[in-house]
Amino acid sequence: MLRESAPAYGTARQKTQGEYTLRDYYELPEERRVELIDGVIYDMAAPSSVHQILISEIWSVLREYIRKKGGKCMAMVSPLDVQLDCDDRTMVQPDVVVVCDRSKIILRCIYGAPVLVVEILSKSTRKKDMFVKLNKYMNAGVREYWLVDPKQKRVIVYHFETDDYPAIYGFSSKISVGIFDGDCEVDFQQIYEYVEFMYEKGEVE
Repeated sequence: MLRESAPAYGTARQKTQGEYTLRDYYELPEERRVELIDGVIYDMAAPSSVHQILISEIWSVLREYIRKKGGKCMAMVSPLDVQLDCDDRTMVQPDVVVVCDRSKIILRCIYGAPVLVVEILSKSTRKKDMFVKLNKYMNAGVREYWLVDPKQKRVIVYHFETDDYPAIYGFSSKISVGIFDGDCEVDFQQIYEYVEFMYEKGEVE
């Protein structure tokens, strides 16, 4: 379910969904986590512990691979603003990104599209991540998009530069990272074993 409550701060009081800009975004209190997509403000619920573990495990694999290869790419994690379209109507906070053009990394945000985006699905973000942000990332020039679904224990991978997406994997898979020509793999079986105790307690939704 999308949560699209309008902010009640600053200039946002006079606007409706679809009319908000980065000025409204920056006027919100720092403790309020939101995303701005095509002038619509989406509230973001606090992430679960499983959500955060998955982020850190995926990020660590990407970071270690990049460090070993000595490339210019950088792996980063949320909270991190990404001014996806380089306009004043969209600012997203993907869970994990890889940026290979360092000119896009400025002090306040990533200015432009990362090459890889990973989102961890949750109750409050599922529809937004699977539909709204899918189209935004594809049109903005993101090359590869991963949707990690903890509840269904699957990973949906979009390689936007090919015609055979999406590919769907289970949590028993080793998934090749397309932007690195398959030379880097994320072992989801290993990651699942690390968080399996949460599933045993029935705490993954």
